[in-house]
Amino acid sequence: MSKPRITVVGSFAVGLTIRAPNIPVFGVTMLGSSFDMGPGGKGSNQAVATARLGADSSLVAIIGQDKFADIAMDLYQTEGVRTAHVKQSAESPTAVGFIILNERGENFIIMDYGATNAMDRAFVDRAESCIRESDVVMAVLEPPVEVAMRTMELGRKHGKITVLNPAPAAPLPDEIFPLVDYLTPNESELRILLGLRPDDPRPSRELVELLRRRGAANVIVTLGDRGVLVVTNTIDEAIPTAEVEVVDTTGAGDAFNSGFAVALAEGWDVINAARFGVCCGALVCTKLGVIPGMATRRAADEMYRTLFA
Repeated sequence: MSKPRITVVGSFAVGLTIRAPNIPVFGVTMLGSSFDMGPGGKGSNQAVATARLGADSSLVAIIGQDKFADIAMDLYQTEGVRTAHVKQSAESPTAVGFIILNERGENFIIMDYGATNAMDRAFVDRAESCIRESDVVMAVLEPPVEVAMRTMELGRKHGKITVLNPAPAAPLPDEIFPLVDYLTPNESELRILLGLRPDDPRPSRELVELLRRRGAANVIVTLGDRGVLVVTNTIDEAIPTAEVEVVDTTGAGDAFNSGFAVALAEGWDVINAARFGVCCGALVCTKLGVIPGMATRRAADEMYRTLFA
């Protein structure tokens, strides 16, 4: 069986994390600890995760020409991610995120998307041949919204399965929804897409129906430790999460989307693809750090057989 081919249009960013007693206020210098620096970016995470699960994965992104860009290229070489459409630009730095964690686990994050902001429709067009040869085409919302729109347009043009992970959530034009085969928000993103507060108390199932009326035919909502909700024209099913010892939930959404996409690319039906995604999302929570925690195919298959076979 040939490898499924997946193209991810997104971003790479380096996360710089430090722990501090409290979230700082302006003008105050404090001592921190446990500094960590590592690769991130939702598009990059998903390209790495799909490759680790056995897909022939390509990333479409722009990074800088700096030391942080070296981290990206070293990662892709190690993980087997295709980089023909990863552009290095001298005009802007590689995206970075500064994360401060306090003793209660609350965080304060400042992002600079840097070179990612230079992505546009024309840049996606240059990757059309890659999209045409893919089984599944994925996009996130770290680049400008027009980039996700064009990705979905080209995926639909060439008859590919299109998956839009609307994260970080941003207002979207209704015109994008008919182009998306599977929309995969989490609960707060679902609400933001509808122009609501992220903590709106209405049930997610009720809100899914409002989104479907705007043209989103198939909505898969990740529910954290409560699993996943799958709603299509013929399916309305909640899939429970896998019970694991949680170490770090960072990257669980990226892991779910990656497992879901790989399974779809291999021809699985939506329910079993979502179950496989649940396994991948659970496994990433068992280790500290996103890239170290992303599942191997053997581990994901083993958990799937244990839970669902």
